[in-house]
Amino acid sequence: MFEKEDVPSTQGLKIIIIGCGKVGRTLVEQLIQEGHVYIAMPPLYKAMPKKGEEEYLYDDKALEKYRKTHDGPFTLQRYKGLGEMDAEQLWETTLNPETRMMKRIEIEDARMASGVTEMLMGTEVPPRRAFIYENATEAELDI
Repeated sequence: MFEKEDVPSTQGLKIIIIGCGKVGRTLVEQLIQEGHVYIAMPPLYKAMPKKGEEEYLYDDKALEKYRKTHDGPFTLQRYKGLGEMDAEQLWETTLNPETRMMKRIEIEDARMASGVTEMLMGTEVPPRRAFIYENATEAELDI
């Protein structure tokens, strides 16, 4: 096992676990239960005021707070994906162990995601249609 400071670069890394049904799910559940699975939380916005320091904002609540607490004009950059960041920004916000924000995945997150994925990808249309109708207003569209 690596110590945190010895972990090699993971830029562009994808973890794909292929297992026969229960074996794969059991391994993933074990990794989650032991606290080994995280999601990197890159910022959604970068606020750049005319005067003062730029600031990365990680959600809409942070943007709302920034707008209320900062006087004067500022430029706002919206990130739609990691590909819109240059290497330095990606390091500052998402990869640097000193400053990055990560969310530890918990078993309930995995169970919910697994159930929703199975339902959305399944062959039965009525549950999928019901899910879409019930959750359509919660979708965050980036058009």
